[in-house]
Amino acid sequence: MFKPDNQNFALIAVALSGLIWGILWIPLRALHDAGIDGLWSVVIFYAFPMLILTPLYFLRLPNLIKGGIALHVPILLAALGLTLYAAALLYTQVINAMLLYYLTPLWSTLLARYLLGDKIFLDRWISMILAFAGVLIIFKIDSGLPLPDNIGDWMGLASGIVWALAAVYMKKGGKQNTIDATLCYFLWGSVFAFLLTQLPIGEGQILPSLATLYDVLPWLVPVVILLIIPPAMGILWGATILSPGILAIVFMTEISTGAISAAIWADEPFGLHEILGIILISLAGLWEPLRHWKRQNKAI
Repeated sequence: MFKPDNQNFALIAVALSGLIWGILWIPLRALHDAGIDGLWSVVIFYAFPMLILTPLYFLRLPNLIKGGIALHVPILLAALGLTLYAAALLYTQVINAMLLYYLTPLWSTLLARYLLGDKIFLDRWISMILAFAGVLIIFKIDSGLPLPDNIGDWMGLASGIVWALAAVYMKKGGKQNTIDATLCYFLWGSVFAFLLTQLPIGEGQILPSLATLYDVLPWLVPVVILLIIPPAMGILWGATILSPGILAIVFMTEISTGAISAAIWADEPFGLHEILGIILISLAGLWEPLRHWKRQNKAI
């Protein structure tokens, strides 16, 4: 009798979430272009899903309270990490933000080794080598060491470290209700995004007018319902099943869609370095899932 494999479903959910989130810089910058200055566009990215999900907040309120620290701390860290990442997309090149964030497999694997006792097998080392080779090629390591050099780069680097810590705690805490985790994620993301608007970054943060918000609603509603909420649920669910290292590697599918879409619509570089890098990063994301699938087939 066929039994569904949560491991495989989680791998697929996380990979698809990454592919979708690879293009989320487009609506994020569209909000900025519509007159919603700076980090307020990140606030809207979190607060608007929270408004859409308001009925669920009322229904799940007892569970959100009962969940306590075990629920809120790992999701709080996840929200902080991805809020910093969204902000990084506004203050540096899309590809730079993604690549600095996707040093996450290194942080995740090391943290999981020392906090969870996870063993690092050969397949994981192969995935990490492929991933970092791709990152270094896109960053043009032959031109020098790719160190962060602006606030957006530093946000991208910090976001990966914080997300890695969140992934470890989500895995350590065991399975949480995905709906509760998603509600907490948008709640804490809204809080952190608002706090970021209070920092003296860039040209200042001007509160958007109601008229401006009304103008973006026709396209923002479907974006939130189709491209923001489902991937958030997918990654938060996957984080409770997959090891932090493989979670980070599989989620690197985002770099492929991000780099290609940034080249097409943001006129960012896309040449031989980017093509080779994307191929290697994609192979890194596929390596362990394919090996897992191959071992399963042999066992049947």
